[in-house]
Amino acid sequence: MLFNQLGLSAELLRAVEKQGYQTATPIQQQAIPLILEGRDILAGAQTGTGKTAGFTLPMLQRLQNGTVNRRRIRALVLTPTRELAAQVADSVRCYGQYLPFRAAVIYGGVSINTQIAKLRKGVDVVVATPGRLLDHLQQGTIDLGAIECLVLDEADRMLDMGFIRDIRKIMKVLPNERQNLLFSATFSKEIRGLAKDLLNSPSEISVATHGKPAEGIDQLVYRVDRQRKRELLSHTIGSQDWRQVLVFTRTKHGANRLATQLESDGLKSAAIHGNKSQGARLRALQDFKTGKVRVLVATDVAARGLDIERLPHVVNYELPHVPEDYVHRIGRTARAGHQGHAVSLVCVDEHKLLADIEKLLQMNICKETVPGYEPDPRIKAEPITRGRVQRSPSRKKNRRNTGRPASAKGRNSGKRRSSGRQM
Repeated sequence: MLFNQLGLSAELLRAVEKQGYQTATPIQQQAIPLILEGRDILAGAQTGTGKTAGFTLPMLQRLQNGTVNRRRIRALVLTPTRELAAQVADSVRCYGQYLPFRAAVIYGGVSINTQIAKLRKGVDVVVATPGRLLDHLQQGTIDLGAIECLVLDEADRMLDMGFIRDIRKIMKVLPNERQNLLFSATFSKEIRGLAKDLLNSPSEISVATHGKPAEGIDQLVYRVDRQRKRELLSHTIGSQDWRQVLVFTRTKHGANRLATQLESDGLKSAAIHGNKSQGARLRALQDFKTGKVRVLVATDVAARGLDIERLPHVVNYELPHVPEDYVHRIGRTARAGHQGHAVSLVCVDEHKLLADIEKLLQMNICKETVPGYEPDPRIKAEPITRGRVQRSPSRKKNRRNTGRPASAKGRNSGKRRSSGRQM
């Protein structure tokens, strides 16, 4: 279905066309008409399905059909992370560029005074993370008494991150008469409970099967010893000439360490995680998008909501503890119908995590061994706790010496040498 068949205004269609889009995705085809009718919706949609435009476009049109009052905030979008908030705010500005609306993005890690100054000038749409929005409410620097539309984006992630109390506090200060849109990758018991409290006779939309990644992703597992993962990663990037690679680790420390090691291998790299300032995270992301940085190493929280057009490669340097997070990670690639490549480096300690992922996907992922990087069958699995393997004394003592670090060009030698709310 084409966008011009969905009942959108000329101004919005002009903005959509400027972005080069003509055909709406399934979530957009289903959500846009219902939102335009004023219905509450509960939508199941994974990353890369076009859900942001699916609620941004009709939300802007409903504001366009109402009375413009720059002194009152009329739409509120809540997101779990700073990156996703910035992405949604960019979409609001992009699709609303021919409309007389102002948007503000509110999140932690940056000066609250700058945000207060913008709010005082008057805005129509606010995109925010729950923690910083509560700070504004407590200081009396924001008025949500005129909200006409509330959007909870990636609600499942907000619940996972412990924001349910913050969300309920925010809901208490909103007008009773409003439209509510809830988007979630999964429909868990907790999400159903939140939807029951939040939504009024909602229309339910589901365009992605639970636990299924987006189509167009080529998934592959490389079996390798944990101590040689970094070496294999450098070898693969260099030998296959990968130019843009998003790599996932479990911990912030692990992300920093891996980025430093890849730099020593001659691969321009950067790390993003919750301990980085927002400015540093945005600079690293921009450098990655423009090609100045070849490898971006990220944790799950920092990478949630990253929107990188035509990202070709995602690597799970360490498998996540939660199988659903694997789907979110590899969903960074193959967006908007493009093809993508997802590689997981799996050691013996992670075989149970891999089995859980395959059970969720209801499929076996293709497994290969790279010549020269065959796993040592003498190494036994050890438990993974808090993102790190708990090494036994004997394992520390008997690490194999595999030589010098690998080069970025992939020479086959080398030895590889959580937390509070971060909004």
